[in-house]
Amino acid sequence: MLRGRLPAAHMSSVIAPAKPSSSMGPKEVELILVKEQNGVQFTSSALVTSTGQTHPSGEQRETWGKKIDFLLSVIGFAVDLANVWRFPYLCYKNGGGAFLVPYLLFMVIAGMPLFYMELALGQYNREGAAGVWKICPVFKGVGFTVILISLYVGFYYNVIIAWALFYLFSSFSGELPWVNCNNTWNSANCSDLNATLLNDSHKVTPALEYFERGVLHMQDSRGIDDLGLPRWQLTCCLAVVIVVLYFSLWKGVKTSGKVVWITATMPYVVLTVLLLRGVTLPGAIDGIKAYLSVDFLRLCDAQVWIEAATQICFSLGVGFGVLIAFSSYNKFSNNCYRDAIITSSINSLTSFFSGFVIFSFLGYMSQKHNVALDKVATDGPGLVFIIYPEAIATLPGSSVWAVIFFIMLLTLGIDSAMGGMESVITGLIDEFKFLHRHRELFTLFIVVLTFLISLFCVTNGGIYVFTLLDHFAAGTSILFGVLIEAIGIAWFYGVDRFSDDIQEMIGHRPGLYWRLCWKFVSPCFLLFMVVVSFATFNPPKYGSYYFPTWANMVGWCLSISSMIMVPLYAIYKFCTLPGSFCAKLAYAITPETEHHLVERGEVRQFTLHHWLVV
Repeated sequence: MLRGRLPAAHMSSVIAPAKPSSSMGPKEVELILVKEQNGVQFTSSALVTSTGQTHPSGEQRETWGKKIDFLLSVIGFAVDLANVWRFPYLCYKNGGGAFLVPYLLFMVIAGMPLFYMELALGQYNREGAAGVWKICPVFKGVGFTVILISLYVGFYYNVIIAWALFYLFSSFSGELPWVNCNNTWNSANCSDLNATLLNDSHKVTPALEYFERGVLHMQDSRGIDDLGLPRWQLTCCLAVVIVVLYFSLWKGVKTSGKVVWITATMPYVVLTVLLLRGVTLPGAIDGIKAYLSVDFLRLCDAQVWIEAATQICFSLGVGFGVLIAFSSYNKFSNNCYRDAIITSSINSLTSFFSGFVIFSFLGYMSQKHNVALDKVATDGPGLVFIIYPEAIATLPGSSVWAVIFFIMLLTLGIDSAMGGMESVITGLIDEFKFLHRHRELFTLFIVVLTFLISLFCVTNGGIYVFTLLDHFAAGTSILFGVLIEAIGIAWFYGVDRFSDDIQEMIGHRPGLYWRLCWKFVSPCFLLFMVVVSFATFNPPKYGSYYFPTWANMVGWCLSISSMIMVPLYAIYKFCTLPGSFCAKLAYAITPETEHHLVERGEVRQFTLHHWLVV
């Protein structure tokens, strides 16, 4: 809207927009400003581009302050701790550079198409994960599925950030606490860092004992049925994390979009600094060579392909509702196709780049302890809270390097946690409109709920609760959610209709490649992954501790509780719709904006053309 200061009461102005073009995509509008002063009319005109903040339905919605805020938020969410502790190890274990063959293949045929699909879905419908299913109401249950999954992940993911914060505080000391065995938490099995103890299964490093006994206090718990009270130190760290998350999210994307300028860029600065330091260490080049060594024979092993597919599914962050939530705050004419290519590529390149950082230090540890690299190479929390701190402790100025490293872990974790919570908040306030007026209070409710549940993970036996949640909260259920999402969009809503929506936003339809992936390749890929997930399921364990049967049953109940939302909502929708079975079905699979067509008997999904067109 044009605003002009009128110097006299006799001045009036009228703004008349020219008739906009009927073509799809970004539109230009001619604004004609007619001002009258003392009986004389002054006319000026300007050709401006529509900001695209308004959906064709006329709905107004908050948008990102800048385009870069959105890109950094998506990158910050997708690039998380798993990029550092998971991908490099998988690459090393599964044939080095040869692992990139299945990884890049699945990235192109499934990862990018699904990433693009979620960005376009959220941007066009301008709703959270549940609200977007006004395009096919019977599938709204999958929206609640992904919201629940994001909520469950928050219960334990914030604990990892709390651990990193605890380590950060511990790093501000003259001597790092995981260097020697002279501490109150050490056991008789602890052996000095300089000893070549990795060949001795009865000895453990100070770094391992610091994590398990000094931080987690596992020695005070017999298992998941003996949790004890929350540790006050970890509880305080968790509270700090929750406060940071609240004040990053309470005002919506206007605040979170500014926080990611730090949290999304800092990891790249720190990774570069650590790489420059790591390549100067003895043995670093051997570690990097092992990381990149090519063994194409490993591609004959089906497990390599399965692990590559699994990594793609989880590394890009599809299925959590975060991409839908973030893109719903985009301007309507934003080029989501370009965004999908840029952000998904950056995510994969970051994973590959972090491998150089990790394996330069692992090669150094291998040479220092005079053991094979596979003795020190590991993945998961053990890499970033045991192996890497142990390597840092041997460097000159170790406290400084430790501070730098754990700041990186904090920033990697915070923006991913922000994304998960934004998915929950946006998804629910868009579904229950009255919450819009109380976003600050609702955000407070969500973060406090997350904090209270997370307290179980900072008890003496908290690592067992953490492991159980990590194993069940977002495993098979997330693959199932994305599968139903892909089927709902590509088959029931229709690839052709979805392509029309994208053309309306960015000015051109997706190519045949993308449409084929959405309709055939990606659903088949996801179905295969769901089947493999069930077929290869192994009960969770931590070290030598195996969970009791009741704990596994609780885990499965947690997993099923999110997946069951799909059939439950479909049944609810059928029961509440009027008319015969055919009428109920027609209303359930037809976009809400087209229900008037159902009344006239015009249902696209009841025609063969709808199911065959690509």
